[in-house]
Amino acid sequence: MYKTTTLLILILFISKGVVAQEINKNRKKITATRIKTPPVIDGIIDESIWETVPIAKDFVMLRPTNGQNEPSTHKTEVKLVYDNDAIYVSALMYTPNPSKIPAEFNNRDVVGNSDFFQLMINPNDDGQNPTMFIVTASGVQADSKVSTGNEDFNWNAVWRSAVKINNDNWSVEMKIPYRALRFSNSPIQSWGVNFHREIKNLNARFTWNPIDNTQGNWTQYDGLVEDFKNITPPTRLNFYPYASATTTSFEGKTDFDWSVGMDLKYGLTENFTLDATLIPDFGQTAFDNVTLNLGPFEQQFSEQRQFFTEGTELFSKGRLFYSRRIGGAPINDASVNDDTETLIDSPEKVQMLNAIKISGRTKKGLGIGFFNAVTSKTEAIIKNNSTKEVRKEIINPLSNYNILVLDQQFNQNSSVTLINTNVTRDGRFRDANVTGLLWHLENKSSTYNIDGSLKMSNIYDDEDAPNTGYTFDTSIGKQSGNWRGEIGYNLKNKDFNPNDMGILFSNNEQAIYGFTEYRVLKPKGMFNNYRVNLSYNVNFLHKPNTYTGTNTNISFRAQTIKRFDFGGRINYNSTRKDFNEPRQGTTSGVHFKRPQRIRISHWGSTDYRNKFAIDYDWRYSFFKNNPKENYGFKISPRYRFNNQFSLVYAFRYGHTNNGQGFVNEINQEDIDENPELSPFLDDIIFGQRDWSTFNNSLTGKYSFNTKSTLSLSFRHNWSKVPYHDQFYSLNKNNGELIESKYTDIHHTNFNSWNVDVNYLWQFAPGSQLTAFYRNTISNDTDIATQNFSENLESLLKESNRHTFSVRLVYFIDYNNIKKLI
Repeated sequence: MYKTTTLLILILFISKGVVAQEINKNRKKITATRIKTPPVIDGIIDESIWETVPIAKDFVMLRPTNGQNEPSTHKTEVKLVYDNDAIYVSALMYTPNPSKIPAEFNNRDVVGNSDFFQLMINPNDDGQNPTMFIVTASGVQADSKVSTGNEDFNWNAVWRSAVKINNDNWSVEMKIPYRALRFSNSPIQSWGVNFHREIKNLNARFTWNPIDNTQGNWTQYDGLVEDFKNITPPTRLNFYPYASATTTSFEGKTDFDWSVGMDLKYGLTENFTLDATLIPDFGQTAFDNVTLNLGPFEQQFSEQRQFFTEGTELFSKGRLFYSRRIGGAPINDASVNDDTETLIDSPEKVQMLNAIKISGRTKKGLGIGFFNAVTSKTEAIIKNNSTKEVRKEIINPLSNYNILVLDQQFNQNSSVTLINTNVTRDGRFRDANVTGLLWHLENKSSTYNIDGSLKMSNIYDDEDAPNTGYTFDTSIGKQSGNWRGEIGYNLKNKDFNPNDMGILFSNNEQAIYGFTEYRVLKPKGMFNNYRVNLSYNVNFLHKPNTYTGTNTNISFRAQTIKRFDFGGRINYNSTRKDFNEPRQGTTSGVHFKRPQRIRISHWGSTDYRNKFAIDYDWRYSFFKNNPKENYGFKISPRYRFNNQFSLVYAFRYGHTNNGQGFVNEINQEDIDENPELSPFLDDIIFGQRDWSTFNNSLTGKYSFNTKSTLSLSFRHNWSKVPYHDQFYSLNKNNGELIESKYTDIHHTNFNSWNVDVNYLWQFAPGSQLTAFYRNTISNDTDIATQNFSENLESLLKESNRHTFSVRLVYFIDYNNIKKLI
């Protein structure tokens, strides 16, 4: 540990004087022009201010033929000016036939089948953290914060833009207020800037400052706009008050709820912002893609709440933050005496009271993030059957969730990060603390990298010393050129547990891993690009050092010049010792011996520029000396009727024959309830089963214009699992299955049905009205012999939950209020 930390500190200080802009030696430059009268943002570039402004031109192809000059038929000219309030950009993009420019209407942040113009702007010129603003040919806006190449489109700013289709070109005008940017209060500044143009008909992306795809990261190739003079960061204070009303009907009972609250953003300094949600309302979040889970691990869901998806790049460092923990399931179940008590109510989710986050980055590259959220006390209600008395039991106390991040970037390609997460619960409930040191180091030309992390968790369950665990990972790799690769080592000891605020499925394991890959970076023959990858993992327990298995993959993916994307994979898994399936803990020595497996798979995707396109995939698995068989496929056609209306359907099917899995462990409590189970005391019972899964989904949208959209999301997931008559006991010594006389019913039939209809109207910049309807049905039975139509018929007889909600959000800029006073 001491040697590793010392090495990192030495590299940090030595590298401070190295200029990583070496890979961008010949960056293009223009001078910023100050104006007195701002242009009208209407897409028509006719104001006199544009006539004498320096032109950013001579764009170069990024892909598919990296480095090729723009064709004479598709010239691009961009100009940039500024005043005390904002920067203004105009772009003139020539094309032979403007009427054939793809221009699909979409929701904000969804480009779809449309040409677009993109502004990348980085006031700190650090090569790692630009901000992206996109305008499509239909006028749709998209924006994103970028951190070391990762684009976060959940981030949203309020800015203005307009487009115009002309006789031999199309044009864009943009106004980016200073409140949307973070920059220093220096009298003279130069900002990193690049301009991108996407031309769908040519299947090409062009940039003003050339980007070399053989080395470095694309964020390191900004051009430079010099001599911004005497601009002052404004007071960045924005309010988002909201009001919502919701009705829910279920089993003949209708509930009504309403809420008012507010989100706010406040610029604490020129580079740091406070985000807060006061009385949060997440009633209109999308549904979770719930599936049947018979495995040993919890199901992980994506985050749907905007507060937890926007501007979280610092907090996601080290993968220690799983935001669904906040406002998720209670930490405990209610303790109910089945003989004398009845559970009246036990909430499935915990209410969040408020949350704040503070984040930003200094001019010298130090990123600082602070996150805090508070959830309320949650109680179950239990009634005594004899006395009729009702008692309450706390199943989740008042809880505080906290994250602190320090992330030092340097050399435009490297960083060292310290992150700490903490969960503090009121009363005699467990607390948790996790700390991680992370590093990503690249040489000056960004050819090679060293990645790594050291993390430690402390769980406080009682008054004794905390249960301390740790994990370590390190790798070295080559990340540029045609040949790339990596080799690394990872371990997690048996006590490492970040799951109070993060998510980790298993610990007490270690692995040696790596890959080698060959990429074609420019079109060759019939291909725009392709790559071949060989990867491997050799796996062990950490304690004891038991070999558990090896897996190897060889994969291929490519895109043809006609925009057909396809690929395939062959995966080999050796005979494997699975220490998780028996549910005994990885230190028990009890494991399930999984058979050797070879899986082949293939996928394909046709050109989305066409009105009709289709995605598909299939897979088949072979198992050695085992009756198990697994296969599946997906087919997803999509059709774009016009620029406003499109539908996407997807059907996925998966099937396993003769699979084996855990069903029960017989303990004394089971025998007390059913004495016939006494011969199986302490047996771990496995069942042989067939498992079929059907997943149907339909999504569609109709855009009345770029500000108003009606969308549909439908999903029905059905799994049926009939068990064979024969059950097995697990041999705890060698992991093999032994025939057992155990009998019980474990058949499973699971359905999850959701229909969402959503209308969104952005009636003013940053302000919107949303009307939302959801229909939900779910069931879980032991009838696993139905066909699809029989299952659907019985499902639709179940009680439907109907939810209707209306939500109004209004954007208020403090600077506009100040002008009115």
